[in-house]
Amino acid sequence: MPAALLPLVARAQQPMPVIGFLGGASADSFAHLVAAFRKGLNEAAFRKGLNEIGYMDGQNVAIEYRWADNQYDRLRALAAELVGRQVNVIVASGGDRSALAAKAATATIPIVFTGTSDPVKSGLVESINRPGGNVTGMSVFSTTLGAKRLELMRELTPKAEVIAYLVNPNNPRFEPDLNDLTAAARTLGRQITVLRASSERDFAAAFAALVQGGIRSLVVASDTIFNSQRDQLVALAARHAVAAIYAFREFAAAGGLMSYGTNLSDGYRQVGVYVGRILKGEKPANLPVLQPTKFELIINLKTAKALGLEVPPTVLARADEVIE
Repeated sequence: MPAALLPLVARAQQPMPVIGFLGGASADSFAHLVAAFRKGLNEAAFRKGLNEIGYMDGQNVAIEYRWADNQYDRLRALAAELVGRQVNVIVASGGDRSALAAKAATATIPIVFTGTSDPVKSGLVESINRPGGNVTGMSVFSTTLGAKRLELMRELTPKAEVIAYLVNPNNPRFEPDLNDLTAAARTLGRQITVLRASSERDFAAAFAALVQGGIRSLVVASDTIFNSQRDQLVALAARHAVAAIYAFREFAAAGGLMSYGTNLSDGYRQVGVYVGRILKGEKPANLPVLQPTKFELIINLKTAKALGLEVPPTVLARADEVIE
């Protein structure tokens, strides 16, 4: 064989790199963010990021998925499967639990997490700017925005003396976030009543308790279960005429009254870029944890009208998007 052809042959014989995707939720609930992993769907956030760095699913990179379907006790076993498959990088989607399961499974395979709130405090990285180890990713600060969501709900429902807080008690951020929200409520002269739901089976009972208590204002915490069941939560709020604010724009787009938080689509695009850079040889230890630079306020005016709410002009003026 001519010597000039040897490098071409060697490249052709190299195995295609494999990305392992570990999701705490279900494939359907995250389709708009990770459609890159599912053939037949339009280009979505993660795929755009991969494409920007030169990777195309099925052409020069392969993907393997593992979805826990909100059964978090499965995450460690699913992470172990990906490690056993010897994937080149693991994307851990859905917050701390997925990322921690991946980190527990391997200290050598690069891990890029999405959706964590405080990766330093949870032990995923040493610092934001210098993660160290084999882990980096995207922090959304979604849970730390609870006080701002509470303030927005007070502006929209000024007569509500008590505002409910729907939270998953099994979320690692449950207690610190509740403490932050309670302190913010005292500052605003409001009371908080806590509604607990650790699975979708608890949603109906939580809303029944809310209505029984005569409460019509609600802050929904950021949680993978809530995010994956957003249609059900939005429907329950509409059925019981409850004004609710959520963490991400996907809720408002589904008919929820209001959302305030980071843009997940842009975050997943950036994660796609990071995965591509790692496949090209960069180390997670040297890639700073991505942080949001903008928080979006989305208001669904159609839902506001159905609830008989008048959105104050001061709130409308701050909205990044108004759905009519």
